[in-house]
Amino acid sequence: MSLFRVNVIARNPKDESRETPPIEALVDTGSELTWLPADVLNQAGIVPRRKRTFVTAARETVTRDVGYAILASEGFETADEVVFAEPSDLVLLGVRTVEGFGVFVDNVGHRFVAQTSIVALATES
Repeated sequence: MSLFRVNVIARNPKDESRETPPIEALVDTGSELTWLPADVLNQAGIVPRRKRTFVTAARETVTRDVGYAILASEGFETADEVVFAEPSDLVLLGVRTVEGFGVFVDNVGHRFVAQTSIVALATES
């Protein structure tokens, strides 16, 4: 596995004219959620909705605010939960956002590749 970074923009879902500047984030398919700096999210008017507890890779338990944002990167976009990261936290683009983009991660080419979504079809009896 290789690591690479992308620029991500978070937009306020209640007022899409309010958005963050591009934020460089590490693509981390081992992280469930996307972690962006709390101060930048707050400036875009994105507000915390609840607290959530996480276990870090170093096995430390941390609690952070989580809210909703429209996330965009590399021409892809989705709505997702976002963690309000503290200054000591990594800035990460998590797997739920990647899946919401409808892409898979090309670790060799360091890019997102659009993929067709798999759906279950109902059959008539």
